[in-house]
Amino acid sequence: MTTAARTPQQDRSRATRRRLLEAAVDCLAELGWAGSTVTVVAERAGVTRGAAQHHFPTREGLFTAAIEHVAAERLAAVRAGTGELPPPGPARTEAVVDLIVRLYTGPLFRAALHLWVAAATEQPLRERIIALENRVGRESHRAALASLGVAESAVGVRESVQATLDLARGLGLANLLTDDAARRAGVVRQWSRLLQAALDQASSDRATLDQASLGGRPVLD
Repeated sequence: MTTAARTPQQDRSRATRRRLLEAAVDCLAELGWAGSTVTVVAERAGVTRGAAQHHFPTREGLFTAAIEHVAAERLAAVRAGTGELPPPGPARTEAVVDLIVRLYTGPLFRAALHLWVAAATEQPLRERIIALENRVGRESHRAALASLGVAESAVGVRESVQATLDLARGLGLANLLTDDAARRAGVVRQWSRLLQAALDQASSDRATLDQASLGGRPVLD
């Protein structure tokens, strides 16, 4: 069989896989782990159970792949949106914080939370989720640094950015039961001011150290 003849089949296979991943995330967010069986996901995706198991032989593999798929898409969207952010400064910092918080208040976070809860008692799933979350956490941290336009090597920057991600996760939890949008907006504004102050201080400290390393002479670009 030629490559040209295989292409439509490969395209259909990729489309089926994508439908399964998106259906799995929707099911987790709406039904939780207990209600999200392979059969339910297959029905929502419009494919047979056999087709679902062809792509994902295990339930754990299906749902961890689904979270990874959507997380990768969200991170790609964050990186792509960096060019549309305001110039470095308070407005940019608030825009980045708001973007990060929105990542933790949508269906993806709700679906991921159901997996975390299930992983606490199911060892095979736990191992997959720990590895996935470690990787997503590192990528989220790098994306936040790039969006803010700051260097992790500056004193306090790593901790400030990590605190922002932790804050966003907490706001996502608060949003699970009730719409927390109004209170969340105020928290985002205030945290953005605190983060900007921390970034400004880190920049000032670094400039001071650079001058000291040159014996007090001004640093030339």
